Amino acid sequence: MFGMGMQELLVILLICLLIFGAARLPEIGKAIGKTIKEFKKSMKDIDSDEEEKEKKSK
Repeated sequence: MFGMGMQELLVILLICLLIFGAARLPEIGKAIGKTIKEFKKSMKDIDSDEEEKEKKSK
């Protein structure tokens, strides 16, 4: 995963745990998940809009 091993991921997780605390990590993960979902949805909408424009121009 991006050239990172298990040790690097554990260090990053530990740093996040120290900075944000255990109670906030699920909140942060949920927010990141929603953001990624909305981004993917927006990209899909843009692609479908472009396809519609191409169909109309033909």
